[in-house]
Amino acid sequence: MGSPAGFEFDVRGDEVVIRHHGRTATVLRGVRAADFLEQVEHGDPQLLMARVTGNYRRGNERTAARHPRNAR
Repeated sequence: MGSPAGFEFDVRGDEVVIRHHGRTATVLRGVRAADFLEQVEHGDPQLLMARVTGNYRRGNERTAARHPRNAR
């Protein structure tokens, strides 16, 4: 499984705007924005932005594709 890519963020005053492939994914304000900026300094920014936006793989996609309900 590859690492997340295509995320970028901008700081606008007390807001952090996170975009994925150029489209706004989420806006963090206040304490969440401050926590995000602190964590970005210490970890992988792409992975952190993927987690914050909820746009990351959970590891069960292959299993779900084989489920009878999803068979085509």
